[in-house]
Amino acid sequence: MHTLNTTTTTTTTGGSQDPIDPNLDPDPFPHRIHNQPQSRRPRGFAAAAAASTESENGNIGSGEASSDGGRGGGGGKGKREREKEKERTKLRERHRRAITSRMLAGLRQYGNFPLPARADMNDVIAALAREAGWSVDADGTTYRQSHQPNHVFPTRSIESPLSSSSLKNCTKAALECQQNSVLRIDENLSPVSLDSVVIAESDHPGNGRYTGATPITSIGCLEANQLIQDVHSTEPRNDFTESFYVPVYTMLPVGIIDNFGQLVNPEGVKQELSYMKSLNVDGVVIDCWWGIVEGWNPQKYVWSGYRELFNLIRGFKLKLQVVMAFHEYGGNAPGNVMISLPQWVLEIGKDNPDIFFTDREGRRSFECLNWSIDKERVLHGRTGIEVYFDFMRSFRSEFDDLFVEGQIAAIEIGLGASGELKYPSFPERMGWIYPGIGEFQCYDKYSQTNLLKEAKSRGFAFWGKGPENAGQYNSQPHETGFFQERGEYDSYYGRFFLNWYSQLLIGHAENVLSLANLAFEETKIIVKIPAIYWSYKTASHAAELTAGYYNPSNRDGYSLIFETLKKYSVTVKFVCPGPHMSPNQHEEAADPEGLSWQVINAAWDKELIIGGENAITCFDREGCMRLIEMAKPRNHPDSYHFSFFSYRQPSPLVQGSTCFADLDYFIKRMHGDIQR
Repeated sequence: MHTLNTTTTTTTTGGSQDPIDPNLDPDPFPHRIHNQPQSRRPRGFAAAAAASTESENGNIGSGEASSDGGRGGGGGKGKREREKEKERTKLRERHRRAITSRMLAGLRQYGNFPLPARADMNDVIAALAREAGWSVDADGTTYRQSHQPNHVFPTRSIESPLSSSSLKNCTKAALECQQNSVLRIDENLSPVSLDSVVIAESDHPGNGRYTGATPITSIGCLEANQLIQDVHSTEPRNDFTESFYVPVYTMLPVGIIDNFGQLVNPEGVKQELSYMKSLNVDGVVIDCWWGIVEGWNPQKYVWSGYRELFNLIRGFKLKLQVVMAFHEYGGNAPGNVMISLPQWVLEIGKDNPDIFFTDREGRRSFECLNWSIDKERVLHGRTGIEVYFDFMRSFRSEFDDLFVEGQIAAIEIGLGASGELKYPSFPERMGWIYPGIGEFQCYDKYSQTNLLKEAKSRGFAFWGKGPENAGQYNSQPHETGFFQERGEYDSYYGRFFLNWYSQLLIGHAENVLSLANLAFEETKIIVKIPAIYWSYKTASHAAELTAGYYNPSNRDGYSLIFETLKKYSVTVKFVCPGPHMSPNQHEEAADPEGLSWQVINAAWDKELIIGGENAITCFDREGCMRLIEMAKPRNHPDSYHFSFFSYRQPSPLVQGSTCFADLDYFIKRMHGDIQR
């Protein structure tokens, strides 16, 4: 209950309380309507305490007070009982939230209800009303748009549902007046395919218009304002899955440009592009690697290989999405292709390894530059964001003709590990294996200085260090003191640290995107968002926390990030999760569907444009259909759908080893050329 949420506290070892943070909102549901009465009958421990107080007052008499301030001789015991009750209250509340989360997930997944990421009961009732054909205004006013303008239909407000007594009377009357005429519902119809109409008082069965006395139309069941289900509605259905055109881009294989910036196999690229053209793809995605173009000397850019490649693509009249790849490739897994950060950057890192992300054991990650040096002049006199800006500006100047012609449709900005907006918290070279929770990457001197400064500004200098009980890369949440149920992640220190850690990620996005808008004005900017779905069903969402997404079960961590991205008018590319890679005893905590619903709806709530990309490279027909359903939700009330989809294949298409059962079918479904 709402009132219970505002009374819970967090205790630490030894009985001492964390300092109260005035910036924290004690109500996790600030939009909930507060319509509860002020005085309530005490329950549980509160009722027992009240009864005990009345008994003591009766024995002592009015006007007397006990020697220990009115608590009686059992003051210490009462305090312990109150603490236990608070813990039980928190446990009950978490259990209630977990049940609510599963119910909402079911409505989203199986009922196609467009519920917000942090929906409450008002959102659920409003969605049910809209599904039944009603209109619901922002203030809760609910009414039905009549198809017959000569009749005025009374409506029932969403805030005044049928009482339990009226429902019981309706059920009783239905059993008493049931006749041979029985309402039959086609079993093939789903609940969301049924439409509703309203019976006005003038259309009561008693007036002769409705002659069948069925349980639904019986006099005892039908009151004024009540609904009747018309299972054979002839209103046209609007199936968005079949109508919208979603462009499909195919990602060119990594390695077609060598480490010296030259095109490796022009004839093979032509064959690949020819095959893509025959499949009617809309364009291609190509990575421009920072480690190749500026690989040997600072501000010496080699674009010749990319110029030759782009000219080939132009000849096939395919659009281009170009990725500004500021990360390494191949460092986490064995393979033939390895693209590192620029050699001159690695040389700087030998003398100053703190330019790279660092875990608690002091191990360095070379996947991308540390965000804490975004404004530190440690790269031969340039800051991190200046290096990125110079690279982007050079690309814009070199390929100005392609921008003018409209050949380049969008620019994707790499903002972290794997080009995604996330910390490199899951490095396979460090031994990470799915579904490990990963580790925080903030133990370099720049990040630690920043953290200590922030802690001192809050007045708690002892908070200026990373957590020491967050486990290892392959730990599970319940194995750690920080991420376990009621763990330190939800203490005052934990919330301070996680907020700082997440703000560092958001700040990096702001720093780079502000300059990207200058370099690529009037060009669509794309930011890739990862799908970190393992441990999603746990309270802490540990894997998301280590990656920089402050999204535990009691907080929406994506809305704030998307609010920032909206300021720069970016398009979000969501890495759509696929089926689990392998059986694992901890996969019961994974929830790819739940995460997808939260991320996609949070972005749409912020009115962001969304595109998609497949996370893994092998899909059967069922997996292919899941992608289509995610990209083009059926019967979405606001007609939302992906603006494009990037298909990442396991190997060149001309080799015929694609794992899609029928890529041609997938593209036609995305284009809306064929029906189901």
